[in-house]
Amino acid sequence: MGAYYDEIEIEDMAWDAEKKVYHYPCPCGDRFEISRRQLADCEDIATCPSCSLVIRVIFDPLDFEDEPEDDESSAEEQEGEDTSEDDESDEDHFEDALEKLTLADEAPKSVSVAA
Repeated sequence: MGAYYDEIEIEDMAWDAEKKVYHYPCPCGDRFEISRRQLADCEDIATCPSCSLVIRVIFDPLDFEDEPEDDESSAEEQEGEDTSEDDESDEDHFEDALEKLTLADEAPKSVSVAA
């Protein structure tokens, strides 16, 4: 995306704890928004929900590297993990192919295939 309304540093944006987003005033009267999860995913585009303007957020991705998952999505994932652990069987067990790899000094056997 090449047409940004502006480039804003994250320090110039305000944190909204209720909505869990950083925001910055938009000329339309609403505000640009970007979540911490988006920043952790290295997304740098804040959008305005009322108009088509976007801004580029300048930030250090390392500041958001250890961002925990959202409360809603992590609760759903935990529920999914609980059921998947119970359903796990020997068939689902992953084995590293290199552990079973053997190298032989004999020439490879040829197999004929009918065309």
